[in-house]
Amino acid sequence: MMANTWRLRMVGAVGLLAFAAIRLDAQTYTATLTGPNESPPNGSAGIGTGVFTLTGDLFAIMVNFSNLSGTTTASHIHCCTAVPFAGTAGVASQVPSYPGFPLGVTSGTFNNTFDLSLLSSYNPAFVTANGGTAAGARAAFVQGLNNGTAYYNIHTTFAPGGEIRGFVLITPEPASLLLLATGLLGVGVAARRRRARGDL
Repeated sequence: MMANTWRLRMVGAVGLLAFAAIRLDAQTYTATLTGPNESPPNGSAGIGTGVFTLTGDLFAIMVNFSNLSGTTTASHIHCCTAVPFAGTAGVASQVPSYPGFPLGVTSGTFNNTFDLSLLSSYNPAFVTANGGTAAGARAAFVQGLNNGTAYYNIHTTFAPGGEIRGFVLITPEPASLLLLATGLLGVGVAARRRRARGDL
């Protein structure tokens, strides 16, 4: 009976570890978009927030924006600036805008997922600059996301070069880390109890 209980605990702990490993495959990023974040800064009162999740090749984007001074004309991710969190760079994602992004509005929401293994997910000029393949573009794009040299930009009639933007920041996932730690703790406690009972 005790052996069966121990086996069940081990199976549960291994299951938690496996689930944590799957969750740790997903990386989350955030961005806060404002006019002062533009280069050069502008006086827009517009604001936006972005949450980006990379899971394997799938790149999910959720952006909310409001109070823009002009109406939207395009939106995309630029990459990669010469230094983190400063400067400008060419468009890395689809041009002229992400498909489905709401155009001609001053506020809205955008939610879509793109496959980074496909050439169609990138600006052709970005692909050419990064080896001419989707794999090369993906590697450069993800590196830009991870090192603070990529930014999300919303262009409008008020500021054709970009009304609000925000650099993409890598975000740790406390929930996944907590789940992994819990699984490891469970395995450790089970092993210690077996050792104390003399089962090992």
